[in-house]
Amino acid sequence: MTKQDLVTAIATEAKIKRTEAEKALSALIDSVTKALRKDGKLTLTGFGTFVVAKRKARTGRNPATGEPLKIKAGKSVRFKPGKGLRDQIK
Repeated sequence: MTKQDLVTAIATEAKIKRTEAEKALSALIDSVTKALRKDGKLTLTGFGTFVVAKRKARTGRNPATGEPLKIKAGKSVRFKPGKGLRDQIK
C-alpha cells in the first residue's frame, strides 16, 4: 500500500474528501515525528509503540567488493505492535 492508497482508504472510510484525508495523514506523520524527536517514544494504545533506538558504530562489508567498511553510529525507529493490532491480523 502506498501513501496515496492510504489517503484514498482514509477518505473512503471516514467519508471525507481526499484533500482532507491527505491533510489528516500529513498531520499524523508530523505529530509522530515531533513526538519521537522530543520524547523518543510514542504509544498508541491498542495499535503499538514507536521507539527511537540507538545503533552503535560497527564494521560492515561492501557487498560488491567484500572490503570492510565502518558504519557510523545512528538512530532508527522501531515499532512494536500492540495486542489489539496483533489480534486483528491473525
